Amino acid sequence: MYNNTKQKGLNRAPNYSSRNKPHSSRSGGGFSGRSGGSRFSSSRSGGSRSNKRKSSYERIDVSRFISKSTVVEKEEIYIPTHTFADFKIDSRLKLAIANKNYIYPSPIQDKSISHALDGRDILGIADTGTGKTAAFLIPIINKIINNRDETAIIIAPTRELAIQIETEFNDFVRGMKIFGVVCVGGAPISNQIRNLRRECNVVIGTPGRLLDLVKRGEINLSTTRSVVLDEADRMLDMGFINDITFLLEKTPIDRQGFFFSATLPKPIEKLIERFATDPVKVMVKTRETSKNVEQDVIRVNRDMNKIDILCDLLDKENEFKKVLIFSEMKHSVEKLSVELIKRGYKAGSIHGDKRHNDRQRTLLKFRNDEINIMVATDVAARGLDIPDVTHVINYEIPQTYDTYIHRIGRTGRASHKGVALTFVG
Repeated sequence: MYNNTKQKGLNRAPNYSSRNKPHSSRSGGGFSGRSGGSRFSSSRSGGSRSNKRKSSYERIDVSRFISKSTVVEKEEIYIPTHTFADFKIDSRLKLAIANKNYIYPSPIQDKSISHALDGRDILGIADTGTGKTAAFLIPIINKIINNRDETAIIIAPTRELAIQIETEFNDFVRGMKIFGVVCVGGAPISNQIRNLRRECNVVIGTPGRLLDLVKRGEINLSTTRSVVLDEADRMLDMGFINDITFLLEKTPIDRQGFFFSATLPKPIEKLIERFATDPVKVMVKTRETSKNVEQDVIRVNRDMNKIDILCDLLDKENEFKKVLIFSEMKHSVEKLSVELIKRGYKAGSIHGDKRHNDRQRTLLKFRNDEINIMVATDVAARGLDIPDVTHVINYEIPQTYDTYIHRIGRTGRASHKGVALTFVG
């Protein structure tokens, strides 16, 4: 399918198809405990973040990067047992849900919301893009509507996912005078502290920044009875298991927990066993990769100029309209982005070394089609819902197949088709 007709610096165009595959001051309320402040805060103590665990490289059979197009799968149609109107929630929340054009819940919403409204802990095993955010936000918001003293903490692995959760939260609570604060690294902590000291029911943040704020005494979790871990396995991969444990230990025993993870590695399983009480287990994993994503490999060798091959692909404007390119290292992401811009492409980058505002600016440009190419580390592999991504390109093979699944899940979302290409040597 992806045969080059003009290969820069090469005598012949390689065949990129699977045929070449290798064999192998509002007062009162909120989070702050400072005088005149809000419900969340306590004395500053020292301490540094736990060392991040290095992920081991997993040898992946590259044939798994190729769609098995000869296999015809019969799609199982899920028939929900509820509509959103059926749930026992406040009428204002029902109206907010209707305003988002939500009628029928996704499987994870359908199977978990009723139990969550009854106060049960929820363990959800599901990939990104399955509707997990609404599955925990709806019960939490309904709880706050019924009792304005209720508070919740939502822990997410990346700044981008935390901000995306905040966006959906704000959609649901518009006009209700229910407020949330995002607390993420890379953004000014002074602004976050100021917002925490105002009326605030929900804190959404990344583990490191939340830990910092708890130790500073700006967040007090002793009365926080709703706790969410989103993308728990990703936070394990990033080395946040000790931070998460510390935060959960600060919450009361009678908390309600929402634990969501695409996989259930042993440390996460033990964490949930410790902090969850008889959780309702909801599993929504029908297949490893979406049927909407066509997958293929691009064979390269030492004699080939890899970036020239990439540019030949990107030059096919009618196909490669909105492209997310993944590379492993922060410096390689930045280098590739700079080179693409030099060659005249509308490109940008996001990675851990970029300032928070720069990352958000790039994401916004990509969402709004001001740029059509975004180069990223795996910080963009999970949780982000960016519309109309036509292609995901793995410029470098990810360290694990699970990461690969999450990367290519950024395309082929909802009913759209997408393509995932992986450079292999």
